[in-house]
Amino acid sequence: MEYFLQALRNYAVFSGRARRREYWMFVLFNILFSLVAGVADYVFAGAGSGAISGLYALALLIPSLAVGIRRLHDVGKSGWFMFIALVPLVGAIWLLVLFCTEGTRDDNEYGPDPKEGVLAF
Repeated sequence: MEYFLQALRNYAVFSGRARRREYWMFVLFNILFSLVAGVADYVFAGAGSGAISGLYALALLIPSLAVGIRRLHDVGKSGWFMFIALVPLVGAIWLLVLFCTEGTRDDNEYGPDPKEGVLAF
């Protein structure tokens, strides 16, 4: 939950780097909260409404893009690489591979290593 809140605090910060853990924990909690919003839609407004989940998705659009771009910065890619997802099938797979790849060690052109000072087990 800490990483989800950290991404929300960095609401529109597109500079810097994000570790794999920060990105994937944000994705996990985003999916969980989206499911809760979907259930709330169904309970309060019936099937087919989608108002609550739509507002939730709209509110999390910018933080989702920001943490994704910071994740790409960690692997040494520009934020413009998000557009690779527009290439049918191959683009989404390539983007998933980049999101799963370990970040570059030491500093890169996008900032210092976010793992610096963290003990690895």
